[in-house]
Amino acid sequence: MAVRPPAAAPATTTAASHPSADALLGLFPPGTSPAPDGALRIGGCHVGELAARYGTPALLVDEGALRARARRYADALAVRRPGSTVAFASKAFPCTAVYRLLAEEGLGVDVASGGELALALAAGTDPARVIVHGNAKTDEFLRAAVEARVGLVVIDNFDDIDRLERLLAEPAAATGSAAPDAGGYRQPVLVRVTPDVRPDTHAAVSTGQRDSKFGLLVPQAREAIARLRASDRLRLDGLHVHIGSQILDTEPFVRAVAAVAELGTFPVYDLGGGLGARYTYDDRPPSVEAYLDALTAAADALLPAGARIVIEPGRSLVAGAGVSLYRVVTVKRAHGETFVAVDGGMGDNLEVSLYGQRFEAAVATRPGGGADGELCRVVGRHCESGDVLSAGVLLDDPRPGDLIAVPVTGAYTYSLANNYNAARRPPVVFCRDGRSRPVVRRETYADLMRRDLP
Repeated sequence: MAVRPPAAAPATTTAASHPSADALLGLFPPGTSPAPDGALRIGGCHVGELAARYGTPALLVDEGALRARARRYADALAVRRPGSTVAFASKAFPCTAVYRLLAEEGLGVDVASGGELALALAAGTDPARVIVHGNAKTDEFLRAAVEARVGLVVIDNFDDIDRLERLLAEPAAATGSAAPDAGGYRQPVLVRVTPDVRPDTHAAVSTGQRDSKFGLLVPQAREAIARLRASDRLRLDGLHVHIGSQILDTEPFVRAVAAVAELGTFPVYDLGGGLGARYTYDDRPPSVEAYLDALTAAADALLPAGARIVIEPGRSLVAGAGVSLYRVVTVKRAHGETFVAVDGGMGDNLEVSLYGQRFEAAVATRPGGGADGELCRVVGRHCESGDVLSAGVLLDDPRPGDLIAVPVTGAYTYSLANNYNAARRPPVVFCRDGRSRPVVRRETYADLMRRDLP
């Protein structure tokens, strides 16, 4: 298993092989196929027609693939641990349409901010299926959570306990018509345990190690458990553990289960998420089934038989359903390299600069590249040398005006989209059975100025 490269690596990465068109299609959403003219069809929709209708850059989501992935997670967990729950780690793609779709598929949701909570509720998510996270939850965020009667709040520190108990003691006039103290309501909570497990992933997305800013080490967790059991305003339902993201091995997850098992018997164990996605030809993440086999086997061996297991997939749930579509603006051959500059970049995909994440790419109307393809560096339009989308990719005779498709962009690209160089964030378009519909519109210049004051 390879460690994620440092952020500077993509600028010098070279292609290790000459992938076939079939290998490339394996990175796109299941069902992606060539049209009669050779162009890609995403969710049955021709990329040329999508670009003409919605412009570029654009984030395309294969709706059928996303629904199928959600069902695969839910069905696989239900078989292995009946009565357990899948909750979408929504920071991976906090879009109202995505919340709505996954709620329709019966998934819960975890939120890590007041904004994510507001979006989830606006999309029709059942508050009882919402799990609230965060290492620095404000009064405003926690008040919104308890007033909505969310299913679980994850205790990340002792200040969370102080704040929740104080908020739950507020009179109705202070908390609104849905006063949480009405009828002796007690907010269900979990304690987040830091298991001292460091998975093999990028340091920025590793969260289970001893020096993590998240959760409580085992001795502190014992103290929080004792305090919560004595609380008359909070109801301790169980424990939570999450060790990071883009993890390509099951062994660290098993060690995390063992760490929480020593803290006692509880009705709920939230085992987090973190399973990696397949971004490149060389990535070999465990399948959903292999991941759940390892997780539930550890739970069966170490946790109470009747306990409810919760998992929180994010990246591995949504990444593979997304495709970013760009237009080539210029092609420059210099210094022995071919630079293919597109009309997007780090404004709509910050993962390369932030985490050194590798992405593949293809000319969307001539996918493949093959042995005769040209080794290229796909770069963005932003005024930054680090604005590289993918280096060392084989493209078939790239020319200005071509469409470039970058697969596996359904996770964190939307979350991290920004207005660097006053760029307008792109639209999100759902594609299914040959039909497309925008679920987020492209920003306008007026949007950029909307919050400005005279």
